[in-house]
Amino acid sequence: MDKDFIISELVKRIDSMLADLALLKQENAQLKTRVAELEAQLNRNSTNSSKPPSSDGYQKKPAFPKKSNGKKGGQKNHKGNNLHQITHPDKIVKCMPDICGCGHEFHQSEFTLSEKRQVFDLPQPKLEITEYQIHKASCPVCGLSNKGIAPQGVNAPAQYGNGVKSYVVMLNVHYKMPYKKIQLLFTDLFGYPINESTIFSAANNCYNKLASTEQSIKAKISSKDVAHADETGIRIEGKLQWLHTASTPFFTYLFVHPNRGKLALESDKSILNQIKGWLVHDSWSSYFSFKNYKHAMCGAHILRELQGLVDTEQSKWAKTFKAFLMNVYKMPLDERVKQKQIIENRHKLICKIGEQIEPPPLKTLGKKGRYKRTKGRNLVERLIKYQDAVLAFAFNEQVPFTNNLAERDIRPTKLKQKISNSFRSFKGAEFYARIEGFISTARKNNKNIFNELLTTFDGRNFITEM
Repeated sequence: MDKDFIISELVKRIDSMLADLALLKQENAQLKTRVAELEAQLNRNSTNSSKPPSSDGYQKKPAFPKKSNGKKGGQKNHKGNNLHQITHPDKIVKCMPDICGCGHEFHQSEFTLSEKRQVFDLPQPKLEITEYQIHKASCPVCGLSNKGIAPQGVNAPAQYGNGVKSYVVMLNVHYKMPYKKIQLLFTDLFGYPINESTIFSAANNCYNKLASTEQSIKAKISSKDVAHADETGIRIEGKLQWLHTASTPFFTYLFVHPNRGKLALESDKSILNQIKGWLVHDSWSSYFSFKNYKHAMCGAHILRELQGLVDTEQSKWAKTFKAFLMNVYKMPLDERVKQKQIIENRHKLICKIGEQIEPPPLKTLGKKGRYKRTKGRNLVERLIKYQDAVLAFAFNEQVPFTNNLAERDIRPTKLKQKISNSFRSFKGAEFYARIEGFISTARKNNKNIFNELLTTFDGRNFITEM
């Protein structure tokens, strides 16, 4: 065999093997990345990711690092929340002594009050039934027959009033009770049946009555210096839809939309394009597409992501950035302002280190488009790109560190989903969003929910009277 031919074949084989080796190395790197991702998924919980606490299961959580030497239970000088006696009770029962230990009977004796004890209890639940008797009379002058007019809304021979409507709407929306349970409770308490159609009609009526109130709430939120926004997935007829919120410490607005991103946030339902001050939100990219407001990123989200990198990858830069962020959070505002340049430079330095440590985007074989990035790479790039939004809380007194306000306003909906699983219709979800937004607003303003729903059915509430 020709020597040159053999060498040529060997070179070809070596080249082929080198190409195969390079391919195997790339595949191995991708597999390692995939294994790391799967391990990270297993290690995620509510403290190091966006997963809710309910997903943590029943595993015992580690004890808090700080130990207290104080006694457990109520602390010294704690006021407590005990019942207090009232001046004018509904009923008084006098407890007189009958006979003395010596045998004397106290029939004609003079008694003095020794002490008072009051029992706060529920009366037997009972519906109050009002009959409107419509009378008529003939005019003695012209002979025309005239008939009295019933109050507005009293249209049927027998119907439930606004108190019942307010009660069932409150149970369904705010207390998350399904129609069937409301029916059972209503019958158990009052002895009368109530149809699903009656409950639905009450919710529909309340929804329509709150139309102008909702517009007032939207205007109040958009005019404030700081607002919060968030979104969460909900099921409507078994399909994924989205509930969005915009809120302040005193007002809550909720709306339902088929989309999560820009289509929803730029729709007629959204008020983000009307906000001129600060908007606190998570790092969802659609929020950053708006230029009419200033951005503030939720510090709690960032801390959870950093903790996730520490837990799954033992990331040193993430641990350092987390400590830096917490130190800035604990500093007094005037100290932060004085050290503004130092804080910003420290932010840049840690992110620069993280950028060098985190692997660059990895090209996936046979796939087009944006190269795949690790969670750490995504986070560090986000921290660099949105530094002003990350540190907004540090130099602006009115900007809070977290977006917990919006998350609290969203949470009741997640609880309702756990109880009822899915909304039956898009319209029903819209009923819920508007009414829950109003109830949340009433709660924030220390108003009685039942009374506010009752006055809403009468055509007014505390928002319309502001």
